[in-house]
Amino acid sequence: MSVLSELARPGDSVETPSDETGSVTRDPAPPRRRLLLALALTLVVVVSAALLVWLTAGGRASAGGGLDHPEEREQVMSLSDQFVKRLGTYSPDLLDDSGQMPAYREQVREVITPKFAADFDKEVATAEQLVAQGGITRTADVFATAVSSVDDDSARVLVAGAFTDSYRQGEGAKAQTVDQEPLPFRFTVDLVMIEGEWLVDDFTPVSSPEEPGAADGSTEGSAW
Repeated sequence: MSVLSELARPGDSVETPSDETGSVTRDPAPPRRRLLLALALTLVVVVSAALLVWLTAGGRASAGGGLDHPEEREQVMSLSDQFVKRLGTYSPDLLDDSGQMPAYREQVREVITPKFAADFDKEVATAEQLVAQGGITRTADVFATAVSSVDDDSARVLVAGAFTDSYRQGEGAKAQTVDQEPLPFRFTVDLVMIEGEWLVDDFTPVSSPEEPGAADGSTEGSAW
């Protein structure tokens, strides 16, 4: 499932009796929904702490983790952070009259290889259609990065974070923005050096061995 197009389902409104006659009113912010949101945010904090441990362990598990290349380590971690944030951040404000997001396309292409750009171009039109039709806004927060391996011309970086989605509900004066629960993700990001510049060549969602879906490589925030 694409990081560009994965959408959570809108929540249903809750009906509650308004008085002794049994008439019904709609509660715009039911206590149960607020409780679920609070629990979800708490879960994200817990998961983030676990991911930090996972990332640190992953970085140390490789052959030296690139400790002999301190400058390259900083460069590839910074670029991986930028890449995930650029790829996973978009909104209807970026749409032009033709229904495309030219600024979004450009900011992603700036940090990826030509080979990866060809795959990106196949996916982005679908994402633009979803943004235009559903008023989808997505932001990507990166909690931590760690180098799995790095040498003079290639590197692999582990990235953990969460996507936060919102969508437009209703039209005109009655339109509302509905926020979804954060969706944790973990990626391995592969980078290569091209003409003296680090660029992202690919990325893959990953799972810990004990997690559901680990056998086939799937995870909650799976991409593409």
